Amino acid sequence: MLIKFLGAHHAESKNTRLVSFLIDDVLAVDAGCLASELTFSEQEKIKAILLSHGHYDHIKGVPSFIFSNLNLTTKVYASSQTLKILSSHLFDGVIYPKFTGKISFLEKPPIKLKALEPFTPTNVEGYQVLSLPGTHINGSMCFEITSHDGMKLFYTGDTGPGLSSLWEHVSPQLVIIDVTFPDRMEKTAKDAAHLCPKLLKEELKEFRRINGYLPQVVVIHLNPKLEDEIRGEVQKISEELQHPIDVAFEGMQIVI
Repeated sequence: MLIKFLGAHHAESKNTRLVSFLIDDVLAVDAGCLASELTFSEQEKIKAILLSHGHYDHIKGVPSFIFSNLNLTTKVYASSQTLKILSSHLFDGVIYPKFTGKISFLEKPPIKLKALEPFTPTNVEGYQVLSLPGTHINGSMCFEITSHDGMKLFYTGDTGPGLSSLWEHVSPQLVIIDVTFPDRMEKTAKDAAHLCPKLLKEELKEFRRINGYLPQVVVIHLNPKLEDEIRGEVQKISEELQHPIDVAFEGMQIVI
């Protein structure tokens, strides 16, 4: 399983992109910068998109991607709440055409919306996707994605504390997890349903207690203006846990 990070931050700038990553070039997970970071030929390889929730920084790239690939039919998987946000706020016939229905200038709809149910495995283009309820906003989901050869990654999407109830359901080789704020902003992190390094440490300790091991860990969705501070604190908890923790960046690639 090849993971390519297109965007790894929670704010956009000349040097930072909103969250999105690819699996084996064919499955996109979140779409903050999906179209802008890929060539047209790279976009055409994508068969499906998984969305963790409906906040703009995670769905921003979907309309641009669809508009550039009108000759394809791309499946978008998410909770029913997230799909409703797409239909009512982006593909609403005002900001963008209603791509899910018949359009005069298209032979067929270029997008199919597929609702996911928590705790129900779904085959998505040959990958088994187990959707689990997230802690961020109503309708947010976490995903354990299993490849045809049994390799697994778990992606939290944006998340606050309280993942321990999910750990018994997953057994990934890689965890991609939200760390948006430094420890001095712990209250802000909790109020906004995100993690800081201190909270990350507690979640990983619970994972190890429940599952008896720690997988490879990559943190994502960093506040770029606070990134140096976050990186230093992540390094500290890595040393305390005696386990390596990587920080995602645009262009980063991982093979599991």
